[in-house]
Amino acid sequence: MAKSTVTIPLPSQHLGTTRVVTTHRYGAQGARPKAYVQAGLHADEIPGMLTAHHLIARLDQADSDGAVRGEIIIVPVANPIGLDQYMAGRLHGRSSLEQGQNFNRGFADLIEAVAPAIEDKLGADAAGNVAIIRQALLEALGERRSANDVQELRRTLLGMAIDADMVLDLHCDLESLMHMYVSDDLWPDGSDLAAQLGCRAVMLAGDSGGDPFDEACSMPWWKLRLRFGDRFPIPASCLSATIELRGKADVDDETAASDADNIFRFLQRRGVIAGTAGPIPPARCEATPLSAVDRMVAPVPGIIAFKRAIGDSVQAGEVVAEIVDPTAEDPLTARVPLVSRTTGVLWSRSQMKMAAAGETVAAVAGSIPLSERSWSLLVD
Repeated sequence: MAKSTVTIPLPSQHLGTTRVVTTHRYGAQGARPKAYVQAGLHADEIPGMLTAHHLIARLDQADSDGAVRGEIIIVPVANPIGLDQYMAGRLHGRSSLEQGQNFNRGFADLIEAVAPAIEDKLGADAAGNVAIIRQALLEALGERRSANDVQELRRTLLGMAIDADMVLDLHCDLESLMHMYVSDDLWPDGSDLAAQLGCRAVMLAGDSGGDPFDEACSMPWWKLRLRFGDRFPIPASCLSATIELRGKADVDDETAASDADNIFRFLQRRGVIAGTAGPIPPARCEATPLSAVDRMVAPVPGIIAFKRAIGDSVQAGEVVAEIVDPTAEDPLTARVPLVSRTTGVLWSRSQMKMAAAGETVAAVAGSIPLSERSWSLLVD
C-alpha cells in the first residue's frame, strides 16, 4: 500500500483557531509488525523533529522499493498546541500554558476499563490474547471523552500507538548524552534498540509516575499479566521507549540523519522493513534503575560552575558543580558544592548557568536505587 499523509484536526477551544496533527503512514493498515514513531510531544525539543524528517525520506524510498512489510505511522510534530506557545520571543513547549499540565503526563491508564471486558474472552492462546487486548484497548480509549484540547491531543496520539508492536517517542534533554527510558519488563528485549542508537545511559522503570506516553503504551501488558496471574498467557507485546536524542542544542542534519539511519535499521531488524540491518553495534552502557538516578538540585540560587563534563564517570561523594553567589560579601564562602550521591555516568546537566533554588542542575545514572526517592521518578 502506498504512503499516505493524513491530517487529524484537533478541537479548538478558541474562535478562529485551527490545529492539526500530521501523520505519515506506510504499509497496509493492520499489517504486522506495527511501528509508531513520534517527535515533539514536548514541543520545544527539536532534535526528534529533524530526525523524523530524515526518517520520512528513508521510509519514502523504502515504500517506493516495496520494502515496507508492516505498518508504520510517523508523527513528526506531535504537539501543535505546544508549538504555538511563544512568550517573549521564546518557545515554551513542555507544558500547556493554559492547562498547566506537562504534555507528557496524564495519558490514559486503561486497565480498569479493559480488564473486566476481556476476562471472559482470554484463553490459552497467547497470540489470540494479544489481539483481544489490543482491540479492547482501542475500544476503551475510543469511549473516553476529552474535556479540553490537551486531553484530546493525548487521546489522538495514544489512539495511533496503543496497538503497536513498537513505539518510539523522540525527545531530548537539556545538555545530555543519548539515553533512553524503557520499562524493566521490556529489558533486555529492547537492548538492540539502545545499542543501535548508541545510548550512553538506559534507565529502567515499570511505573515511573505521572503516566507518560511510552508507559501508557507498554504498561497495560504487564499490568494485565499481574492482574490475571498464570490464568492466561499475556506476552509483553509493545516495545515502547522514550528516546532522548541528546540535548536541545544538538540539532543538525548530520546528527539527525545518523539517528534516522539507526531507527531505520532497528525497524529492519524487527521485520517492519525488508532488508539487512547489519550487526547490532556493541552496547555502550548497561541498563540501570531509574530509581538509581541522582538528580542534583541546587539548594540555593546562583551561578552554576560545573566541575565535571557530560559523559564523565563520577564517584559517589564527588563534587559535580558549585553554586556561586556573586553577591556574597566574602567570595571564600560564596560557593555551595553539589555532591553526587552515587557512582555512575554524568548524563545530563542544565543548559542554563543561573540556577534557581530547587532547580535540577545535573543527573548521574547510578546502579543502586536511592532509598529516599519519591513515588514519581520523573522531573515534571
